[in-house]
Amino acid sequence: MTIWIIFTAVIILFLALDLGVFNRSAHVIKTKEAAIWTTVWVSLALGFSGVIYWLFSEGMVENPTGLTPDTALLKYITGYLIELSLSIDNVFVIAVIFSSFKIPEKYQHRVLFWGILGAIVFRALMILFGVTLINKVDWIIYVFGAFLLYTAYKMYKSHDTQFDPKNSAMYRFLRRLFPVTQTMEGSKFFIRRMGVKAATPLFVALMVIELTDVLFALDSIPAILAITADPFIVFSSNILAILGLRSMYFLISRMLQKFRFINYSLVVILAFVGVKMILAHHVEIPEWLSLGIIVVALAGGIVASVVVPSEEPPVPNG
Repeated sequence: MTIWIIFTAVIILFLALDLGVFNRSAHVIKTKEAAIWTTVWVSLALGFSGVIYWLFSEGMVENPTGLTPDTALLKYITGYLIELSLSIDNVFVIAVIFSSFKIPEKYQHRVLFWGILGAIVFRALMILFGVTLINKVDWIIYVFGAFLLYTAYKMYKSHDTQFDPKNSAMYRFLRRLFPVTQTMEGSKFFIRRMGVKAATPLFVALMVIELTDVLFALDSIPAILAITADPFIVFSSNILAILGLRSMYFLISRMLQKFRFINYSLVVILAFVGVKMILAHHVEIPEWLSLGIIVVALAGGIVASVVVPSEEPPVPNG
């Protein structure tokens, strides 16, 4: 329990420094700044694999699944890469939400900060429920596996489907709950006009992002449970991937068209972990093989996006 408290306290400290020191004033996150912070978060997360190895070597964390330090290390890295790769799909949706509600770039970091804070709470609860369920009900692993295969198929079929945030259930619910302004009021989530409390587009975008993250968690939590049911590895890899999502958004959201094949990588990853779950009680897939398939799938999507020419016609000069 001590390790959990320390880890949570460090995450809270990072978040406090993020909003209270490094991003105290609203500003546009440039690509260079986003690249630096993405490197910091990814390096921090990968460096934490050394902490995982040490914790399991010294027996400083509960080990209900009986992992060796080497296996724990591989499971953590594999789980982190799964969560990070699935977060890329989240970036596409967030970009659409910001565009739909016309959120200025200088306020997007504030929305993402509070959105990710909420995501940490939601995912912690879902992880607790998922780990408990998978450790107590053996056959639930087949349900999770089938769900991931269905999700992979749905993602493949809906590749060209356009997402409209203003048609979402959360947006319609908020419009019924209280008035929504059509214009921004600085960084405020709520304002008062003629004595009536109204939500700004900033708050509406935040709520829609929260809802979409819950929906994404329905995929990502079962995906990492296909790798391990160790609660600390599941929680730490998931949270560290989420923390890097903000800087990753500002880094790749401006290059969305260049990553047009990345969705196929995510389809392969989801399908693989779904099959891995269904076969878990019958075939043992080595951790190095799982890690290799995930890395190759992700790298393949990125390389294909760069190498394969776009079918879009060139924009004429002049």
